[in-house]
Amino acid sequence: MTDPSMSVSAGEFARAKVNLALHITDRRDDGYHLLDSLVVFPAIGDRLHAEAADTLSLTITGPFAVGLAPNSDNLVLKAIRGLATACGQPEPGLALTLEKNLPVASGIGGGSADAAAALRLARDIAGMTLPRLELEKFALQLGADVPVCLDLCAVRMKGIGESLSPLPKLPDFGIVLVNPRVAVSTPAIFKGLENRNNSGLPEIPAGFETLPSLISYLEDTRNDMQPTAERLCPVISQVLAVLSAGHQTLLSRMSGSGATCFALCRSGDEDGLAERIQKSHPAWWVASSNSVT
Repeated sequence: MTDPSMSVSAGEFARAKVNLALHITDRRDDGYHLLDSLVVFPAIGDRLHAEAADTLSLTITGPFAVGLAPNSDNLVLKAIRGLATACGQPEPGLALTLEKNLPVASGIGGGSADAAAALRLARDIAGMTLPRLELEKFALQLGADVPVCLDLCAVRMKGIGESLSPLPKLPDFGIVLVNPRVAVSTPAIFKGLENRNNSGLPEIPAGFETLPSLISYLEDTRNDMQPTAERLCPVISQVLAVLSAGHQTLLSRMSGSGATCFALCRSGDEDGLAERIQKSHPAWWVASSNSVT
């Protein structure tokens, strides 16, 4: 039955997670890889809406809903049910609607962002909450990228995703995301890595006063998954070439395990770059934003 104390409805924006840099520094005995990554969240993402209801349910809509099933393996439902158990509460009655705008298996943490949004909604609409450290531990059990998606702010992520520290305030910039609508298997990329013991990020300065200073720093970083991803999915190289050719592009790189790639540009230049790419490659997914946290 619906809890009368619940809020009537609420919504959450599940922003894409973009790895501006991703260094793989080691692999643990249990097989998990250790990362050192800079993560930001542009205003591009899925939307999750919840209304109080008699039972827990999930409906999936949006351009990338095809192939996704609202079953027990869905991270949104796993997040809600797991949190209820962790809080010692019964499963809440919530009618959830996920508008899936982000490509699936695309290196920008769509599923993790959705799970984190579900945790925020469960807190806001059903009053389910855990102490911060317990919440982060539970989120990590859902997936390595779920903790970093809880607060939607620029961070340095280390370890397997459990070590998070805020970045200095970043200058304004525009970002364009491009995915050739090809899914990439993260396990396959990890398996294909030739080197798993790389250096960590260069020392992060106390602040990035200008966009050129941020770009200069990022030019000394890399995505250690990118060479393997390009080998296994050659269209990624084509996407990067198209992004790099844009006169607005200051830096281009792959995010996560791919196949989504990004270009950074001056704030205000992102829409022109995105429109040009979408026109020349209408089959690709292209999105842009100058609101990045």
